[in-house]
Amino acid sequence: MKKINFYHSLIFFNLCILLSAFEFLRDNNLFILCLLLILSLGISHGALDHIKGKKLLKLLNYKSISTFYILYIFIGVSIILLWLFFSKILLLVFLIVASYHFGKEDSEFIKNKSNLDLIYFFKGSLVITAPLLFHKTEALNIFYNLNFDIAQSLFISNEFLYTFITISLFANIIISSNKQIDIKSLLLMDFISILLLNYFFNPILAFTIYFCFLHSIRHSFKLSNDLNKKNFIKGFKEFLIKAIPLTILTAILFLISLFFLKNYYFLDNAISKVIFIGLASLTFPHILLEYLLEKNEKQRN
Repeated sequence: MKKINFYHSLIFFNLCILLSAFEFLRDNNLFILCLLLILSLGISHGALDHIKGKKLLKLLNYKSISTFYILYIFIGVSIILLWLFFSKILLLVFLIVASYHFGKEDSEFIKNKSNLDLIYFFKGSLVITAPLLFHKTEALNIFYNLNFDIAQSLFISNEFLYTFITISLFANIIISSNKQIDIKSLLLMDFISILLLNYFFNPILAFTIYFCFLHSIRHSFKLSNDLNKKNFIKGFKEFLIKAIPLTILTAILFLISLFFLKNYYFLDNAISKVIFIGLASLTFPHILLEYLLEKNEKQRN
């Protein structure tokens, strides 16, 4: 898996360099394309949560899978409803949780004995801070569209953002300390790739490329390996077969939401709401499931 992840990062790094040469990508929002990529490649890496749910219920000695589905859907719907009333607080919490999620899942193939939760947060925070540094106006407009006007906030000064990005770099160094050179190179390539994306592209496109082609694919590789540790190719095929049904269902729900929202907002604004509020409703139950499963597996071992 280490070799697969290394070559994946190498390919992604070169892809970012190649894409940055296309002026068409730099000068256009391409919101519809971004939505389609997220609804296919992006959300697919969480499409096996029902299998993880069954595994968690087994560890907890529960037999009814309906319990998992009800709780999972309840949390997702609750996030959407809470966003309507407490958008500022929830978006801030989501950014913190997403930073930790990105940092942890993008480097979870690296075995570390110590607790690195805060380090994972700083590593993943690059995905949030880089667009604010390189395309602040566009990034702030996205926040404003999500009912969170932080344009006057002091904590998004360039000095603050440079500091956070530097800390993110050191977080990568800490995670890869005492590791082989290929691990260090991998994390450095990922770090530079995210900077390149956010320097050349608008925040939505930069996030989409990162989310779909680095974060999602890396996690999908891990799931494929979990399904078949002896034969990665067979595991990946099994992952695709198992992931397709829930991916399609989730995509349909996103598109239905977009159909209603476009009656009240401009299309680009409606798409950004569907992407970020929709991802928030998926991310919270996904992270909670990962946490509970990991915690109970450690207790059993």
